[in-house]
Amino acid sequence: MTRTPMRLAATALVAGLLFGVGMGAVPTTARASEDSDLQAKVEQTSKSYNDAVDHLNKVQKSMDDNQAKIDQLNEELPKLRESAAKSINSSYKLSQSSGGVIDMLLSADNFNELISAMNYLDIVAGKNNDAMDKLVSTQQKLEQTQDTLKAQKAEAETAKDQAKSAMDDAIAARKEAQEEAAKKLAAQQAEAQKAVEEAQKAEKDGQTTFKTESGNTATVTTPTAGNNASNSSNNSNNSSNSNSNSNSNGKASSDTSNTDAVTWTARDKFVQEWTGRINAYLAGSPMAGHGKTFAEAAYDNGVDPRYSPAIANVESSKGLYCFKPYNAWGWGSSGFIDWDSAIRAHVAGLASGYGYTVSVTAAKKYCPPNWQFWYSAVLSNMNSI
Repeated sequence: MTRTPMRLAATALVAGLLFGVGMGAVPTTARASEDSDLQAKVEQTSKSYNDAVDHLNKVQKSMDDNQAKIDQLNEELPKLRESAAKSINSSYKLSQSSGGVIDMLLSADNFNELISAMNYLDIVAGKNNDAMDKLVSTQQKLEQTQDTLKAQKAEAETAKDQAKSAMDDAIAARKEAQEEAAKKLAAQQAEAQKAVEEAQKAEKDGQTTFKTESGNTATVTTPTAGNNASNSSNNSNNSSNSNSNSNSNGKASSDTSNTDAVTWTARDKFVQEWTGRINAYLAGSPMAGHGKTFAEAAYDNGVDPRYSPAIANVESSKGLYCFKPYNAWGWGSSGFIDWDSAIRAHVAGLASGYGYTVSVTAAKKYCPPNWQFWYSAVLSNMNSI
């Protein structure tokens, strides 16, 4: 996020004194000590799972190629057998008529005729041998390919087991991160509830916007009792920078963490589910159609898949008002080359610098001047996805 040197210093000092929270809008490779081991486990399980799936896919590709080769050889064999049979029959007849062959050679009127007769016999014999050699060679190729395929099938079973084991580890690591986040959020429940109540009061008093750390104007919104993940899959008609279910008189949800809204499953199933939900949320915005990238990045980094899209809405109305190219999050001081690379960078940054999901700690770090409003707005938008 962009800051002047004086503002940066002052903000860091105030945050350090009041909240004991370190500043830094751009995530670094260093992680909080209590989270580093768990985040490393999440990232390692992602790599292990992806490597296992890649290996399985390569084995399957080789199996498919070899099966296609076997099918082709089996298709060629009947014709080769027929040709070889004719050649064997021709060779047999030629061997049985050796006297005739000698007579044919001796009856030559001149040397040229003798050479021509010998060449003819050599061609006949060569064709017979070629047909039989091709049959034998094709049969050998078929048997070798079948043996290779058999070995690959055994390897594929091992690869499937490895992929499943890696997937189970990945799911377990993400659930562990989710549970740890829930514990931390529970400890912040009172402060989180107070933040939501302050946002509600601001709405009631007619304050509709607030400034984010990047200088953008965001809408004050609050999560309400009817605004939760259980019915949010049908709630895709959000305003450009607010939650359509929020209202100034709504009662704040008692669960301001909502960490149980995400169910960690196999990667493909997870990505498929959240791609649809996030695409519905982004519909009509500059980021429309990029739900899959958000979902994949969330799974690979082990964070709540609603986290980054919600921040994008709070900070830039889902990419409508970016302060840098493809930077929808007020993130750092530079832009990106496209939405996909930007999304993956932001989600990875959230994982390494801000935690599994939105929290009081993350809000104070991401938007120190108005963290209460920012927290309430991000949570409200997350609940609508």
